[in-house]
Amino acid sequence: MISVFELFKIGIGPSSSHTMGPMRAARNFTEALRESGLLDVTARVRTELLGSLAWTGEGHGSGKAVILGLAGEIPEEIDPAHGEALILSATTAGRLRLGGTHDLAFVPAQDIIFDRHSPTPRHPNTLSFSAYAADGALLLAQRWCSVGGGFVLPEDAPDAPAQGAQAVPYPFNSGAALLRLGKSSGLPIADMVLANETALRPHAEVINYLDRIIDVMMETIDRGMHGQGILPGSLKVRRRAAGLREKLEADAGLNNLAPHATMDWVSLFAMAVNEENAAGGRVVTAPTNGAAGVVPAVLRYYREFCPGATRDTMRRFLLVATAIGGLFKTNASISGAEVGCQGEVGVAASMAAAGLAEALGSSNEQIENAAEIAMEHHLGMTCDPIGGLVQIPCIERNAFGAGKAISAASLARRGDGTHRVSLDHVVDTMRQTGQDMMTKYKETSQGGLALNFVEC
Repeated sequence: MISVFELFKIGIGPSSSHTMGPMRAARNFTEALRESGLLDVTARVRTELLGSLAWTGEGHGSGKAVILGLAGEIPEEIDPAHGEALILSATTAGRLRLGGTHDLAFVPAQDIIFDRHSPTPRHPNTLSFSAYAADGALLLAQRWCSVGGGFVLPEDAPDAPAQGAQAVPYPFNSGAALLRLGKSSGLPIADMVLANETALRPHAEVINYLDRIIDVMMETIDRGMHGQGILPGSLKVRRRAAGLREKLEADAGLNNLAPHATMDWVSLFAMAVNEENAAGGRVVTAPTNGAAGVVPAVLRYYREFCPGATRDTMRRFLLVATAIGGLFKTNASISGAEVGCQGEVGVAASMAAAGLAEALGSSNEQIENAAEIAMEHHLGMTCDPIGGLVQIPCIERNAFGAGKAISAASLARRGDGTHRVSLDHVVDTMRQTGQDMMTKYKETSQGGLALNFVEC
């Protein structure tokens, strides 16, 4: 089971697979050195970023993330300002405090290599770590894969966890199974997911975590709506959310709201999150950083514009979104480097559509239909960030993903849940489409907009 604690992670931007994943993998390697008694005798650490991490890692801050992980930091706890201070120290002083305790010489240009040629047999986001003694002897070597959404796995890890590793009352691995469980138990999807979560952790811990995720999502929107200036990177993209907010507030003050203005607010919410993400701020993976704006935007839309919204129904929104995101994570992918942006913004839209349908009181069948509709109309979406930065087209793409999610939930609620193409069909199609998609369209910035746009 993919838990809400796994799917929704608090971290920093700009990328869950290229920033949070490498940071976590580097931290894991450092802890392996510590547990092996090798940390204090390590004189040098070399990291190689391969595949998509090599092609777009510089724009995504992957090298900086490795530095932070080697220094013992983890995404959910690091303060972005503290992280910048650590990076500055490592790059200017030429030294790194490995694991936060052991000083060693460190030259990023020599010790972090962007390798665009070596194979990545397990996953296109692969990292190789090597630790050496003062005499040059190899102490420890590990290879990790950043598989999307901040998840990392050893390259030699088995393909699937052992059966029965997590005993839950309502196990499901497909949309069809989820609907069957709903019929046999008479329970809504949100209640089944909550029962699964509370079989693994105390009820209060689950509720507190859901509330924490909601709070961070809303705080990120608020910060993003007031953020000013230019986003980091060579594109010099100006933040737009604050200006859009001012115009919408001015229109509201004049009682001059057009019928489509509500969707402009939704776009604002999504863009605010993704501008924060692009700036390296704190966001929630939902299910990734590149798609972090969709679920919060739709959740904020529900809170602000839908009568009857409560904290409890917002929690149920996230529980249902977890179920849908878990199906994509288990049966396909949420990694842009593996299946393109259909696995990021597409999955986020599917999660948000299902969550909104639940919050509005839909049946299990209508919820499954909403998730299916949202993904069906993201199939084939490429991941082609210009300059390797999570900015163009990523920021606006989240706005459109949120709009599609709301439309999908509304359309599904107009029906009775009966439809020809199932969610499982769409999950399978997304996976197959991702396998067929050319590598240059999967987070390498070698095709699409990234190739056709020429930086001045």
